[in-house]
Amino acid sequence: MWIRLFRLRARLLRILVPAAVGVSAVIGAGVIAAGRPAVALGAPAADRYVDIASVPRAVLPAIGPDAATGTYTENCGRNLDAHRNADNLVVSPGVTGSAHHIHDYVGNVSTNAMSSNTELAAARTTCVGGDRSTYYWPVLRRLDRMGTDMHAVGGGLDDNMGQILTPSSVVIEYRGNPVSKVVAMPRFLRLVTGDPVALYTGGANVHAQWGCSGYQDRFTTKYAVCPEGSGPTRTLDFPSCWDGLSTDSPDHRTHAVFPTADGLCPHATFAIPQLRITLTYAVPAGVRYAVDSFPEEKRDPSTDHGMFIDVMTDRQTATLVNCLNEGRHCRAA
Repeated sequence: MWIRLFRLRARLLRILVPAAVGVSAVIGAGVIAAGRPAVALGAPAADRYVDIASVPRAVLPAIGPDAATGTYTENCGRNLDAHRNADNLVVSPGVTGSAHHIHDYVGNVSTNAMSSNTELAAARTTCVGGDRSTYYWPVLRRLDRMGTDMHAVGGGLDDNMGQILTPSSVVIEYRGNPVSKVVAMPRFLRLVTGDPVALYTGGANVHAQWGCSGYQDRFTTKYAVCPEGSGPTRTLDFPSCWDGLSTDSPDHRTHAVFPTADGLCPHATFAIPQLRITLTYAVPAGVRYAVDSFPEEKRDPSTDHGMFIDVMTDRQTATLVNCLNEGRHCRAA
């Protein structure tokens, strides 16, 4: 439903926004030239930021006797090739620019709105070890500098202003389950974490986890204000309880759901490897930053989200599952 709503909004946006963006650009340039805070670049309200020192540690679930305690880490780079677009292959295949914000990609280098499973399976990848899966999330921008996409779809035309930041670190990690062993996920499984329209929907699917480097297991749904020498982090945890049947569903969520707080998967679902993507950024202390979003979502930190399409081979998947179930800590090579 929300996709139809934003497509309708997009038709109006093409007519109404260009003039407004022009005004914002002029104001923004003036603000920066005067050396004042770049509020014209779309900075969220001050109450959407919180000092990391005030954020409590997360409570981790207890590890049971049948747990899959291993980890499997991949090096898929930091998107130094700037593979970015405003598409969303998981939610809106075949529709270019449907995201109305810019996504960063690692892994499969061919991913765009038009990619087919066959094309994904044949494409090159940035991942060491040959995993052709696609991993993507909305870009983060520093708000004290102008971006180069002020007049582009997903950028200024969709109220996403500021300079895009390349992560200083991207960690792709698969984890087991604290209660049970995991089973293999099917090839071309689609997964979504977070809610890009959290303000519109009321936030039932929010899974944003903002933090700071050096502050392990401290997560907040607000932007974290980090001290000198620490940079903001985003931790994207994906659902890991699969229905055993489908690679996707109409809402892109019901075929794969999150476990309960203690790690249990709901009835009639099976534990699969739990994907965690950890993004770290180098942002000077005191500089405001914001994630890209739909214009109506006002770049709220609770809208942070990520998408995944599994394109591992059967052999790669078996290696992953065995590592997790045997309690080993592995790295793709």
